[in-house]
Parts: sequence; C-alpha cells; structure tokens
Amino acid sequence: MLAKLTAALVAFGPLGILALAFIDSAGIPVASGMDALVILVAAKAPSRAVLAASMGVLGSLIGNLALFLGARAGARRFVKDADGAGSQQRFRDWFERYGLLTIFIPCMLPIPLPLKVFVISAAVLRTPLRTFVFVITLGRSIRYGGEAYLGVKLGEGSAQFLRSYTWHLVGGAVALFAVLYLLLMFTERRRKKRAGADLP
Repeated sequence: MLAKLTAALVAFGPLGILALAFIDSAGIPVASGMDALVILVAAKAPSRAVLAASMGVLGSLIGNLALFLGARAGARRFVKDADGAGSQQRFRDWFERYGLLTIFIPCMLPIPLPLKVFVISAAVLRTPLRTFVFVITLGRSIRYGGEAYLGVKLGEGSAQFLRSYTWHLVGGAVALFAVLYLLLMFTERRRKKRAGADLP
C-alpha cells in the first residue's frame, strides 16, 4: 500500500516530494527514499530542481514539527517523572548542550542515520522551538539542495554516485560531529571560565 502511495505521489513531482517528505518526517517510512526522489526530479526537469529541493525542505520541516509538537504535548508527565532521576537528568543536561548535533547531522547527510528518536528527545527535553526549526531547516537545505545540484549536474547517475561514496559520507559525518562537538565544548568551557572570572 505504501509503495502504491509513494508511486502515486512521485507522479506529482515537487508536490509529491512535499507530501512524501511530510509523511516520512512525521514518522511513517515511505517506500522510496526522499533523496532519490529529489535527484530524480532535478535530473528529469533541471528547471524544477530548486523547487524540488524547497518542497523537500518544507515537507520535512512540517513533518518534523508535527512529530516534535506531538511528542511535546504528550511528554509532560514523563518530564515531571524524569526531573528527579539522576541518569535522566544527566542526559537532559548533555542534550541541552550538544543534542541538536544529533539532529543536524542526520538532517544534512543522505545516509541512513537515526533522527526521529532525537526529534522526540528534543521535544521531551524542551528544546526551544525556534532553535529546532533552524536546525532542521539548515540541515535539510544543505541535503536536498546538494542533491538537486547533483541531479542537475550528473543526472540520474547521482544516486549511484552517492551510494559509491557512502562510507566517505559516514566518515565525514563522524568527523563533522567530532569537530562541532569539540567546538561546542570549547565554547562552553570559555563561557564558564569567563563567568567564573566575573564573580567577585
């Protein structure tokens, strides 16, 4: 059934991408990868490449927002119970500092990395909505914009190009996560040191 729905939506081009991105990001896996669809539309109709990427970003943002807001609405009791738990409190502290990296990296890279569990975690742990929207929009813009560009330049062979470089992308994801993580830690330490120096 999902395969038939996917095929039907693909026929609508960029509007199909919008619908599929929403469905996939809201928590229902689709039969065909969003990355392949963006590339396909861009390859077959280069004039619609920007529109295809934009629809992917918009659909994914709306779907992730639906998941985020739904999880936040249903998480009040969980959050109250978690306030006194030591291990849960440590996870909350860590996620407040660095957890958005675990959302940004999967959003940005066209490889299968977990995202939905961290979207739910961001909602449960009261991540500011504005920050969440910014991270999702930035990550998806880089991802789908890059894929649309590849679709225009390499045609339908772009999907094979991405598959051939999967491990390079994985390595890049790990390296990028490490660099951003260390940068955030360095910034946090400097902030704490500055705050300590300002104390009388």
